[in-house]
Formats: sequence, C-alpha cells, structure tokens
Amino acid sequence: MILAVDVFYYENKGNTGGVIFENWTDERPAVELIAKIDTIEKYEPGSFYKRELPCILKLIKDHSLHPDFIVIDGYVFTDGISRPGLGFYLYNSLSCKTPVIGVAKSYFNGIPPYCELLRGKSKRPLFITSIGINLELAKECIAKMHGKSRIPSLLKLADQLSKKSRKQQR
Repeated sequence: MILAVDVFYYENKGNTGGVIFENWTDERPAVELIAKIDTIEKYEPGSFYKRELPCILKLIKDHSLHPDFIVIDGYVFTDGISRPGLGFYLYNSLSCKTPVIGVAKSYFNGIPPYCELLRGKSKRPLFITSIGINLELAKECIAKMHGKSRIPSLLKLADQLSKKSRKQQR
C-alpha cells in the first residue's frame, strides 16, 4: 500500500488529503482520505515540518494506516542528501520503518541536479528526495506514476482533497 499526502492551510487550521493506491502505475486510488486539524503551528522559516508533520501524522493515526511507502509534497532532505526536511522528520516519527519519497515542485537552494525528474512534456523538473529507499528507485517510482503531466495524477488528487475538505466546512 502506498500513501500520497498533501496539506492545505487556512486561518490556523489544516486539512490533509491522502490517497491510498497499490501500484505505482495506478490511475485511481483505492481509497481517498481526509483529516482535519484545528490548530496548527505558526509558520517558522526553516522549520516547515513543525507545521505540516502533525497534519500528516493525524491522517495516518485517524485512519490506522500502515503504508509500505509514503509520498509527500515536499522535501525529505532540503539539500538532497543530509539537511533534514519534512520527509526526514516523518520517517523518524514512524520509527524509520516506512520509506518516504519527497516530490517537490519548487527548487530549494542547494538541491543537486541528480534530484531532478522530468515527467511528461514538461521542461520544469520535479525535485525528488528520499529516505528508506534508494533515490534512483524513488525517481523510477515517481516517473511510473499515472499522468501525462509534470505532476502525477494521484498527487494532484491528494492536493485537491486537502482543499476540497476546506470548502465543505464553509
């Protein structure tokens, strides 16, 4: 089982959207998930994980998940190899048992070119980092994901679910 997650913030709240799928090439998720958190940490430059990590952990706990892999919207290492990012802290929070693949849409200063992955016809790369799984294998997994565009379909869906859950609260 693979879990892809994304978090959306508004006011001082957060919504986590998640999708469960079985194979990297799956077009549709087996399950769509949402978790809401009523109070999130304020944004702290350089410590983004303090805000996002509790939201992801809540989704995992609320739905009693034990995925084989987790794909996040963000970085595992913000320099590609050693400077901890959200994915590193998630991996450690899960007792270093669940490999985490970070898929970032924006370049972070210091990310080496070997973290870049071009998908579809896009000339803009995604930036892939990982822990608990070899980087090249992680890139292959993300490259195989369904969708003709830069962002894999199931990652887009996790993003949409996180935003959709906010609209339902209005």
